[in-house]
Amino acid sequence: MELSLRSSLSIRHVSVPILSSSPSRNTLSVPHLSNPTSFSPLLFSSNRRSVMVCASAVELKKTEKEYFPVSGIRVTESELPNSCLKLSVEVSPRVCLQCYNSSLDEFSKHLKVHGFRPGQRLPENLIANYVGRENMQKAAIEAILKKTLPEAMSSVEGRAVRDSLRITSKLEDLSDSFSLSSVFRYDVVVDIAPTVTWLLDTKYKDLKIVVEIDEIIDAEKASEREFKRRHKALGALRIVTDRGLQLGDLVVLDIYGESIADGESKSEKIPNSERKGFHLDTEESSSLLPGFLEAIIGIRQGETRSFPLEFPQSWEQESLRGVSVNYTVECKELFYRELPPLDDSIAGQLVPGCTTLDQVKELILQRCREVEKTAIDQATDNAILDRLGKIVEVDIPQSLFEEQGRELYGAKLLQLQAENRLNENQLQSLASEESVREYLQKERDNISAIVRQMLAVGEIFKSENFQLSTEELVKEVEKSVAEFKKHNQDYDEDRVKEQVQDVLEGAKVLEWLRENARIEYVKK
Repeated sequence: MELSLRSSLSIRHVSVPILSSSPSRNTLSVPHLSNPTSFSPLLFSSNRRSVMVCASAVELKKTEKEYFPVSGIRVTESELPNSCLKLSVEVSPRVCLQCYNSSLDEFSKHLKVHGFRPGQRLPENLIANYVGRENMQKAAIEAILKKTLPEAMSSVEGRAVRDSLRITSKLEDLSDSFSLSSVFRYDVVVDIAPTVTWLLDTKYKDLKIVVEIDEIIDAEKASEREFKRRHKALGALRIVTDRGLQLGDLVVLDIYGESIADGESKSEKIPNSERKGFHLDTEESSSLLPGFLEAIIGIRQGETRSFPLEFPQSWEQESLRGVSVNYTVECKELFYRELPPLDDSIAGQLVPGCTTLDQVKELILQRCREVEKTAIDQATDNAILDRLGKIVEVDIPQSLFEEQGRELYGAKLLQLQAENRLNENQLQSLASEESVREYLQKERDNISAIVRQMLAVGEIFKSENFQLSTEELVKEVEKSVAEFKKHNQDYDEDRVKEQVQDVLEGAKVLEWLRENARIEYVKK
């Protein structure tokens, strides 16, 4: 299934962020003041400046009780694109003073000053002499943010996307405008769960799904190919000396390709077109450029041929579509297979334990049917998800887009690494933030489609009132945790539980859609 259900939307809980200075997370962090002379920088956006409007102390005395609720915090919401909300937070001087005093208490707990008992509240001027007024102000601002963010976020509880909160006010602006006699103002933005709008009157009910099945997964034809492949594997290769290449032969070629520009004699070498010692089985040539095999039939060992071909518009590599190429091919070696007689005597060699060819064919067919079913189920799920992504309209939050894109990119790098196709330097280069950003931009349409599918699946699960059993959830969580432990990997059990729940919910929705949609299978 192309859809990564494990990275789906999580809006079950809105937790106040525990502050961390890591730029890789969209959360604010307020450190414990264990070292009162050292402060971690807050995560403030540098792409805008906040305008801080301060009221005079006289005006505040008249209006504070009327303007602010009992909590002393006032929050104004403004809608932004991409399912994002701006929260403009105003904090009363009373709350600011409380936070300021609490920060002084923290300093007093950790400063050791001769003549004062440990933990005794120190005079403000004395604290200033030790840590400086600037650090005192920073500590007060952090205390205000830590105290007021929970209430500011309470208005979006149940709607906020996990880890999407970020402060957009700049620290320098907050410091410049900070005053114990004035209203303290700051802005935060948070992504909220987007509304899924169905483009069909029937929404997701009575969907018609067309599933294209590749001929390669047809069990009957696949079993025939597999039987033939196993028979060929028992054959001995013999050198051809008295004729040219025929179908069924195996040939070793050196291949060179140059593009041909219209009306120009100058040609350019096609990247990765040079292949030396290329082994070609003429019975397995489906991936070749159309016309290539026909052009080399009859070639003899030591012979060189040149011929023009054109890449079709359906070619997988987009940059080569419609390109005219002049190929030069040299035949280095030519072989034919000397196959053993096709009778019951070789049955055990084809499939261990079999005594007849009929047993061999039946067992191979059975295995191919299992593969066919798995492939058809996968193709069906993909077709359903593709259809869902096209019948919903969603204003995708940036945090969801980035989370999904980064997971896809990370999985791609892990696969390349597992296949030993990347060295350490290449891996570090591809793992850079710049490379990730390039991938997100290049794959924007594909990533957005996956997020739409993911959100549509979640909407169906909710609308149909599906439920997961506790036993099922616990069992799958335990299996996932066991895998992490097996490979000595760190994990967050709450996050693992969310991922497992997302996967199980997605599987239940797809199962329901397979049973209730009108599915038509067609050959490609």
